[in-house]
Amino acid sequence: MSDTTALPAPTRTDNDLALGLLRQPRSVLFGPGQRRQLPRVVAEIGRHALLVTDERMASSTEFREIADGLRGAGVEVEVFDRTEPELPRENVMEVAERYRDLPIDVIVGVGGGSCLDLAKVSAVVLANGGDVRDYYGEFLVPGPGVPVVTVPTTGGTGAEVTCISVVFDGERGMKVGVASPHLEATVAVIDPELTLTCPPGLTAATGADALSHLVEAFTGRAKNPTPEELATKLYAGKNLLTDVYARQGLALLGRSLPAVAADGSDLAARTDTMFASYCAGMAINTAGTAGAHAIQSPIGNLTHTPHGFGVAALLPWIMRYNLPARVAEFAEIARLLGAGDASASEEERARDGIRAVEDLLRALGAPTDLATLGLSPDDFGFVADQAMLATRLTANNPRELSRDAVLEILRRGHAADRDWWGE
Repeated sequence: MSDTTALPAPTRTDNDLALGLLRQPRSVLFGPGQRRQLPRVVAEIGRHALLVTDERMASSTEFREIADGLRGAGVEVEVFDRTEPELPRENVMEVAERYRDLPIDVIVGVGGGSCLDLAKVSAVVLANGGDVRDYYGEFLVPGPGVPVVTVPTTGGTGAEVTCISVVFDGERGMKVGVASPHLEATVAVIDPELTLTCPPGLTAATGADALSHLVEAFTGRAKNPTPEELATKLYAGKNLLTDVYARQGLALLGRSLPAVAADGSDLAARTDTMFASYCAGMAINTAGTAGAHAIQSPIGNLTHTPHGFGVAALLPWIMRYNLPARVAEFAEIARLLGAGDASASEEERARDGIRAVEDLLRALGAPTDLATLGLSPDDFGFVADQAMLATRLTANNPRELSRDAVLEILRRGHAADRDWWGE
């Protein structure tokens, strides 16, 4: 299941200059057992490591082996194991205050997206000082952070290779991004064996997140950024290089997400989904995400539901809304996922692509409508207002996303109106 898949030849995006841009770690190690490379990798970078993880991972045999391996390589090890889901700002400041006076020269993030985001963002706060709020936004980090090694244990967020960390600021009641090339990991060590013990619920949420990343990166806006925009904006637009990753990731999820949902111990399927998650991270690092992520943030704050389930519940409806602007791309998604009738019209193939994405979400056990999340219609106005503040995401949506459009998406998604196709 992990052998190479033959994919269609890349087609040109609508970017006149055929821009190709990737932001990525210096090195990526991928494959079962690659965590055993960590002692050498970390020792080559520094001698006083901070391991950032959560309580569940810290109690595992695999984590103890990683920590012991580093010590065996002559690396002093500190452990922060209090990472919380959805990464609250307080976590970042706790790490900064606790380790500010120690000679930390490498940070190793081990865990899911919140652990990796905490490792990346605390690295820049430790190195540059101040409060994480000083760096909210794009390209506001003044200099390099402490070198970071990322070790993901879920197949979904792609945070191991992205140069953004998302922080929940409770006082502001919203998630805020810290986006800068200075957050890029030095090395990513991606070992699918570390996902074998990932609980089914977390597997579903992170798998849905990876799928949403790939769909939004593949169908987002292609741009012709100026040199100044490349130096100040994270999302340079979908392009020839990001499309290669998006196509590969979608094909892998199409064949292996159902297998992972059926049997979490299937290493071949876990390897496929882990590689797809990596592909998704590589794609969104330049192409970005869009409407589903803009709308999910306030919904997550209201319903206290996992990010992956929120974007899962939104994805079929934002895709329906975007259909008039992305018929060719959605039809290609159908082909990549092996769905529908190959002889059907392009419009029908595009609808097949949306249905196929929804089928994958159902196979995972992820929600596919907004009522299941517990969202009340009384909150639609608040959600729409908050979504419109996420301009980095709304501007990347392939079809203009107005407040009225968000309200329509919320109404259709709450009613699970599968006869609606974005007209």
